[in-house]
Amino acid sequence: MKLNIGDKIPSFTLTDGQGNLFKSSQVIGQKVLVIYFYPKNFTPGCTKEACSFRDNYEEFQKLGAEVIGISSDSVESHQKFSNKYELPYIFLSDPTEDIRKKFGVKGHLLGLIPGRETFVVDKKGIIQFKFNSLSASHHMQKALEIVKEINHES
Repeated sequence: MKLNIGDKIPSFTLTDGQGNLFKSSQVIGQKVLVIYFYPKNFTPGCTKEACSFRDNYEEFQKLGAEVIGISSDSVESHQKFSNKYELPYIFLSDPTEDIRKKFGVKGHLLGLIPGRETFVVDKKGIIQFKFNSLSASHHMQKALEIVKEINHES
């Protein structure tokens, strides 16, 4: 399965960095979502990407958007990662990579490295933008541009 622009995201439930269940159905209809899948906590590229979302999180919030980072790392790893880098947004643990697969996020380097892909989802749960690049440096900026466009249109 591979999700494309115009598709509705699947409903999912995962555990967040505080050990609480996060249900996508509780935020669809409430906020624009920036969901980014990334390979692994504490690696240089993933740390750079996470910190770029952190540094612009207030702007996402002002625009009514929520940022969600998803990887196969454990809840404990997400807690340590969030605490070390003061990351204020939601991290979800997808240890079986079921949600990654439902979104159609492909791996890199013959599937050895989990893919890095960002989705911007409108309040109705419809994908408005997706960006796939192993380079961590462009994801936040592209997502922020799309969130601004969505806000301008509504």
